Amino acid sequence: MKDNQGEIQTLQNEIALYLRVDIDNLVFSFKQKDDVIRLDLITINSNHDQSFLFHTTKAEDKLGALKKMVDYIRNQYNNDDTYTLQWMKIGESTLHTSYFRAKHIYEVLDKFFFERDLNSYRIYGITLNPIS
Repeated sequence: MKDNQGEIQTLQNEIALYLRVDIDNLVFSFKQKDDVIRLDLITINSNHDQSFLFHTTKAEDKLGALKKMVDYIRNQYNNDDTYTLQWMKIGESTLHTSYFRAKHIYEVLDKFFFERDLNSYRIYGITLNPIS
Protein backbone atom coordinates (compact mmCIF):
# COMPACT_ATOMS: atom_id res chain seq x y z
CA MET A 1 0.00 0.00 0.00
CA LYS A 2 1.43 3.37 -0.99
CA ASP A 3 1.57 6.11 1.65
CA ASN A 4 -0.22 9.31 0.79
CA GLN A 5 2.19 12.09 1.73
CA GLY A 6 -0.57 14.73 1.89
CA GLU A 7 -2.63 12.68 4.35
CA ILE A 8 0.49 11.92 6.38
CA GLN A 9 1.33 15.63 6.66
CA THR A 10 -2.27 16.47 7.60
CA LEU A 11 -2.29 13.88 10.40
CA GLN A 12 1.11 15.06 11.68
CA ASN A 13 -0.17 18.65 11.78
CA GLU A 14 -3.35 17.51 13.55
CA ILE A 15 -1.26 15.75 16.20
CA ALA A 16 0.86 18.89 16.75
CA LEU A 17 -2.27 21.04 17.08
CA TYR A 18 -3.97 18.67 19.50
CA LEU A 19 -0.85 18.47 21.69
CA ARG A 20 -0.35 22.25 21.41
CA VAL A 21 3.25 21.66 20.31
CA ASP A 22 5.12 23.24 17.44
CA ILE A 23 5.52 20.64 14.67
CA ASP A 24 9.29 21.28 14.82
CA ASN A 25 9.28 19.89 18.38
CA LEU A 26 7.88 16.53 17.26
CA VAL A 27 9.79 13.66 15.67
CA PHE A 28 7.77 11.04 13.81
CA SER A 29 10.16 8.07 13.81
CA PHE A 30 8.94 5.31 11.48
CA LYS A 31 10.68 1.94 11.52
CA GLN A 32 9.76 -1.11 9.48
CA LYS A 33 10.22 -4.67 10.69
CA ASP A 34 8.80 -7.41 8.50
CA ASP A 35 5.32 -6.21 7.45
CA VAL A 36 4.82 -3.85 10.40
CA ILE A 37 5.51 -0.13 10.63
CA ARG A 38 6.31 1.13 14.12
CA LEU A 39 5.79 4.82 14.86
CA ASP A 40 7.62 6.29 17.84
CA LEU A 41 6.32 9.81 18.43
CA ILE A 42 9.04 11.77 20.19
CA THR A 43 8.65 15.21 21.75
CA ILE A 44 11.51 17.69 22.07
CA ASN A 45 11.44 20.01 25.06
CA SER A 46 12.65 23.43 23.92
CA ASN A 47 13.66 24.45 27.47
CA HIS A 48 16.41 21.84 27.85
CA ASP A 49 16.57 20.43 24.30
CA GLN A 50 15.92 16.86 25.45
CA SER A 51 13.68 14.40 23.64
CA PHE A 52 11.22 11.99 25.21
CA LEU A 53 9.03 9.21 23.87
CA PHE A 54 5.40 10.30 23.76
CA HIS A 55 3.78 7.08 22.52
CA THR A 56 4.31 4.14 20.13
CA THR A 57 1.87 2.68 17.63
CA LYS A 58 2.14 -0.12 15.05
CA ALA A 59 0.30 -0.68 11.77
CA GLU A 60 0.69 -2.00 8.22
CA ASP A 61 1.78 1.40 6.87
CA LYS A 62 2.71 4.93 7.96
CA LEU A 63 -0.79 6.25 7.46
CA GLY A 64 -2.27 3.51 9.64
CA ALA A 65 0.30 4.14 12.39
CA LEU A 66 -0.51 7.86 12.34
CA LYS A 67 -4.25 7.17 12.49
CA LYS A 68 -3.67 4.96 15.54
CA MET A 69 -1.64 7.76 17.13
CA VAL A 70 -4.48 10.24 16.54
CA ASP A 71 -6.93 7.71 17.99
CA TYR A 72 -4.73 7.28 21.09
CA ILE A 73 -4.47 11.06 21.58
CA ARG A 74 -8.21 11.61 21.17
CA ASN A 75 -9.44 8.65 23.22
CA GLN A 76 -6.80 7.53 25.72
CA TYR A 77 -4.15 10.20 26.31
CA ASN A 78 -6.24 12.34 28.67
CA ASN A 79 -7.23 9.26 30.68
CA ASP A 80 -3.63 8.38 31.55
CA ASP A 81 -2.22 9.57 34.88
CA THR A 82 0.13 12.55 34.97
CA TYR A 83 3.56 12.33 36.55
CA THR A 84 6.24 14.86 37.43
CA LEU A 85 9.81 13.64 37.05
CA GLN A 86 12.86 15.52 38.38
CA TRP A 87 16.16 14.63 36.78
CA MET A 88 19.68 15.78 36.06
CA LYS A 89 22.18 14.81 33.40
CA ILE A 90 25.34 13.40 35.00
CA GLY A 91 28.09 16.03 34.93
CA GLU A 92 25.69 18.96 34.83
CA SER A 93 24.34 20.98 37.74
CA THR A 94 20.84 21.88 36.53
CA LEU A 95 17.87 20.01 37.97
CA HIS A 96 15.12 19.63 35.35
CA THR A 97 11.44 18.93 35.77
CA SER A 98 9.53 17.05 33.07
CA TYR A 99 5.91 15.94 32.87
CA PHE A 100 4.58 12.68 31.47
CA ARG A 101 1.26 10.96 30.96
CA ALA A 102 1.43 7.22 31.50
CA LYS A 103 -0.48 4.21 32.77
CA HIS A 104 2.08 3.55 35.52
CA ILE A 105 5.47 4.64 36.84
CA TYR A 106 7.40 2.08 34.76
CA GLU A 107 5.96 3.57 31.58
CA VAL A 108 7.21 6.99 32.73
CA LEU A 109 10.71 5.57 33.08
CA ASP A 110 10.46 3.87 29.67
CA LYS A 111 9.46 7.16 28.08
CA PHE A 112 12.22 9.09 29.84
CA PHE A 113 15.00 6.60 29.06
CA PHE A 114 13.88 5.89 25.46
CA GLU A 115 17.06 5.74 23.31
CA ARG A 116 19.05 7.13 26.24
CA ASP A 117 22.00 5.77 28.26
CA LEU A 118 20.74 4.79 31.72
CA ASN A 119 24.09 5.77 33.24
CA SER A 120 24.00 9.35 31.91
CA TYR A 121 21.02 10.57 33.97
CA ARG A 122 20.04 10.65 37.61
CA ILE A 123 16.38 10.59 38.64
CA TYR A 124 15.68 12.59 41.80
CA GLY A 125 11.97 11.98 42.05
CA ILE A 126 8.84 10.77 40.30
CA THR A 127 5.50 11.94 41.61
CA LEU A 128 2.04 10.83 40.59
CA ASN A 129 0.12 14.08 40.30
CA PRO A 130 -3.31 14.38 41.97
CA ILE A 131 -6.34 14.20 39.73
CA SER A 132 -7.68 17.70 39.23
